[in-house]
Amino acid sequence: MSDVMPAAAVLDREFLEIRAKLLELAASFDRFGRGDGSVANDDRYGLIQEGLRILQQKEEGRAERVQLLFSQPYEANWRKEYEL
Repeated sequence: MSDVMPAAAVLDREFLEIRAKLLELAASFDRFGRGDGSVANDDRYGLIQEGLRILQQKEEGRAERVQLLFSQPYEANWRKEYEL
């Protein structure tokens, strides 16, 4: 079993990277707002909004829930469908 790093040490290590990712997201949302039209009814935008809601939850497993949100359900016959 691996040692668990203190939360403060994780924050020290990852703060700048998280900050950069948040800035990148903010810039993307600003570009949506400046663009012609709206993406409010686009299913992909809805997935992004749901992903943000998942990130705000306190429960562990956020990464898994976001991954599953953007994943297709498993299809047992996928090889046949793609002729593999």
